[in-house]
Amino acid sequence: MKTNLELATTVVNQLKKSGKTLAVAESLTGGGLGAAITEVAGSSEVFLGGITTYSDLSKTKLLEVSKKLITKHTAVSEEVAKEMAANARHGTRAFGNLCAGVVGTTRAKPRHAVCRWIEHQTVLCALLGVDGLQ
Repeated sequence: MKTNLELATTVVNQLKKSGKTLAVAESLTGGGLGAAITEVAGSSEVFLGGITTYSDLSKTKLLEVSKKLITKHTAVSEEVAKEMAANARHGTRAFGNLCAGVVGTTRAKPRHAVCRWIEHQTVLCALLGVDGLQ
């Protein structure tokens, strides 16, 4: 299995080779994707930057994701992932990449008085280019 640096190096090299650029929107990864890319020497030639939007509020304020979309589909949905990726590349011809999801355990409050723990393992990644979803 490749390390994060090896994967990031491959991404940067492919972007350089193809003359493309990358902008990222992150949620679940908490800035880790941008951090991995910037570890690669020369990544500034192809990496425009990123936005980490962990809360729903930051998604609506920083990436202009519709509150209605989040309410209807949840922040961890294909619809929201696509809008985050599209808005990450706003005003550029860069690829917009998004990583969002829920991994871990959260407390859920069912209709009954007893709380239960729910295991979540949902990860969404979207890559949008000038021609749409890749």
